[in-house]
Amino acid sequence: MYKCFTYLCVFFTVISCKQDSKLDSTTSTSNIKINGPVFGTSYQVVYDSKINYSKQFDSLFTVVNQSMSTYIPDSDISKLNREEDVILDAHFEKVFLASKEIFESTQGAFDPTIGNVVNAWSFGADKNKFLTDSLTIENLMLNVGLGKVQSYQVQDGFKVNKPKGTYLEFNAIAKGYGVDIIGKFLEGKNIKNYLVEIGGEIRAKGENIDKDALWRVGLDEPRFDNGQSVYKAINLKDESMATSGTYRKFKTDEKGNRYTHIINTNTGYPSKTNILSVSVIAQDCMIADGYATAFQAMGIEKVTAFLSSHPKLKVFIIFENDDKEFETLNLNNFPE
Repeated sequence: MYKCFTYLCVFFTVISCKQDSKLDSTTSTSNIKINGPVFGTSYQVVYDSKINYSKQFDSLFTVVNQSMSTYIPDSDISKLNREEDVILDAHFEKVFLASKEIFESTQGAFDPTIGNVVNAWSFGADKNKFLTDSLTIENLMLNVGLGKVQSYQVQDGFKVNKPKGTYLEFNAIAKGYGVDIIGKFLEGKNIKNYLVEIGGEIRAKGENIDKDALWRVGLDEPRFDNGQSVYKAINLKDESMATSGTYRKFKTDEKGNRYTHIINTNTGYPSKTNILSVSVIAQDCMIADGYATAFQAMGIEKVTAFLSSHPKLKVFIIFENDDKEFETLNLNNFPE
């Protein structure tokens, strides 16, 4: 989300599991700006048009929630997790197939079946309290593995077969998908200049016509005091960006080691990592969203090797060195 610099007229920061992008400006503009709550966070859409599409946005969000929200008891994914027979819609199919692709390419580092294990560790509750019941984790891990979940087409849609007890959730990719469907809706209305943001995940097309400049987005500086400040700002055009940060959700052991809310999908235990933030730029926000989570779990060496064969993914990593100082790594020409 970058040399004609431009800022949106509203300065905001989004804090969430996947997070930490912000947009700003100090002058009023003539772009339409719509914002509100969605997916347990907030959204903002800024676009070059005279037509207010807020009702259409709400309708799209409702459809996606009904398909994939685990917080809605009668959603399709909730029914699936209760072992009910359910025909899934095109939204579910797109996110599921994209998740499968990222799962396979990262050798399971990204896995939407890990949700019950994440919940068992209670991140966000008592920061320094560790789950010590290893048997609980071992039992939950028996049902983890997106490779065990199969899909197939039926006459009326799409179906998924999963082992009983396997719990699916798309929290690590659904916000990015939501960004994409709003962006594609606007493109369907022949709107060529827009920026969509949900919970810090961003998709930008064209430019900010009010500033006659590219969309300008800031990356948060990792801070452990819950404060917020910009680490760097970049221009974004015809691309999407997602960021995964670990510095707001972590636990500390008796030795002072930090363990992130990113769970190792092989062991079921929190990852010990020096990575504080990973930002990924890709064509679609859904893809950037999924890979940002995976790269947190993979670590710097594996990410560097992976990106050598995936040149279309641009990545910026902020990490902590042995002296507890911030260092950065720019991979595949992430914008300066």
